[in-house]
Amino acid sequence: MKDINWSTLGFHYTEPDYIVRAAYHDGAWQEPYATRDKYLHLHVSATCLQYGQEAFEGLKAFRGIDGKIRIFRWRENARRMARSAEGLFMQPVPEELFGRAIRLALEKNLDFVPPYGTGSTLYFRPLLIGTTPRLGVGPGRDFEFVVIPSPIGPYYPGKFHCTSFIVNRYVDRAAPLGTGQFKVGGNYAASFRATEAAHAMGLDCLFLDSKYHRYIDECSAANFIGIKRSKVESRKSKDVIEYLTPKSSAILPSITNDSLMTLARERGYKVTRRRIQLEELAEMSEAAACGTACVISPIDRVLDPERNRTYTFGSEPGPVLSELYRALRDIQFGRAEDKHGWTEIMSQ
Repeated sequence: MKDINWSTLGFHYTEPDYIVRAAYHDGAWQEPYATRDKYLHLHVSATCLQYGQEAFEGLKAFRGIDGKIRIFRWRENARRMARSAEGLFMQPVPEELFGRAIRLALEKNLDFVPPYGTGSTLYFRPLLIGTTPRLGVGPGRDFEFVVIPSPIGPYYPGKFHCTSFIVNRYVDRAAPLGTGQFKVGGNYAASFRATEAAHAMGLDCLFLDSKYHRYIDECSAANFIGIKRSKVESRKSKDVIEYLTPKSSAILPSITNDSLMTLARERGYKVTRRRIQLEELAEMSEAAACGTACVISPIDRVLDPERNRTYTFGSEPGPVLSELYRALRDIQFGRAEDKHGWTEIMSQ
């Protein structure tokens, strides 16, 4: 194992020994291979540079309580990358090739898998780019697939805690029928003006839909979750707990959100995916962003300066989101049975 201070790792890049690459050329994918060369040699007119023809993913490997290494739901990442590729007229990476590349990246960088108990993980950033030289507008026909591993620390140094958000009304990160449902760099670049302004105030950014600016879309680079509690008339019956998340063609289908919805249903919670008006925040007892990096990032308040309103959810993570966070982390770290086949055990 590498001589790394695992306890001080943050969510930033740490140089691994190897990356993994595979090229698509003359109508066929090459076999993935490991290399120490971390630089891509691209033509200046490559379609990824000229026209943004690229897509990426993010997934993790966890060293469990039993010492085994588990990769979480990599097949779903492969399928989502294939949908992104089709959306940008790229050649999709075959699922099995994607899996071989992830396994090879893990095998060549085993010393970078953090020890159990540190909260750190080995993160993989699969990247697909168009490499055909073009000046005329149009898609490329040649592609490069790269898997970049990097050990990362827990999203929350110290403890699971809340963050504050501000409603964005002046930047649209993705059009309703645009590329919002795909994991492509342009969506994130389009959000920088809003997110950097929010970060300068110590806040994160809540995006509204681009058509009406009325419905909740996404929390910066993560899906949104809201928890509603409804009282029932019978004293013997428990409150109805509803897990709410937006339905929109302009947001990324989150694998983490999908996993959390499954766990919520198992616990008897009502799970609803629909349009959510911003004002409904007032009816929620808990709210959060969710994604691969943080799993769940609880929200303590949402500021809406233009409407002179603040929605508050408490300074500590709520009970429902805390329960779901622990449940998913227990599966990822091997502390609980994986009834859904989400993890693939790779190594002792």
